[in-house]
Amino acid sequence: MLSILVGLVMLMALAYLGWSIIWVAPLAAGVVALLSGLDVYETYTGTYMDGLVNFVKAWFPIFLLGAVFGKLMEKTGAARSVAKKVTQLIGKKRAILGVLIAAALLIYGGVSLFVVVFALYPIALGLFREADISRKLLVPTFALGAFTFTMTSAPGTPQIQNLKY
Repeated sequence: MLSILVGLVMLMALAYLGWSIIWVAPLAAGVVALLSGLDVYETYTGTYMDGLVNFVKAWFPIFLLGAVFGKLMEKTGAARSVAKKVTQLIGKKRAILGVLIAAALLIYGGVSLFVVVFALYPIALGLFREADISRKLLVPTFALGAFTFTMTSAPGTPQIQNLKY
């Protein structure tokens, strides 16, 4: 149990410091295997890879279609249009609320929650600049708008927890 906690703390700390999760997750898994006395090679090629491959295989179509739809919303200007309309209705001084509502509308409109962040980032950055709000609040705003109530409180969003395996 201690090795799992050490691996989890390491994963969170390195991700917080800006390290790519592509490198951090296998590194943390290796630390857990090493501290647990497991064969690191067998853990990577067996347990870790089996779990990773099964997850990617099961959810790849959802992530792919969500990413394509999100890119389509971004390229056509639909995401920008939603964000700008929400901002007009709420006001520029309430940029945090505007980004939060725009994220929720896009998610309930069918864009994957992981894609919404990338579609809204440039818009949110401009809104935060206009309202003189620190960029440090972008991540919590995205997290509140995309990863909380929109992800779990109402059924019907195209997120993996709402789909049958």
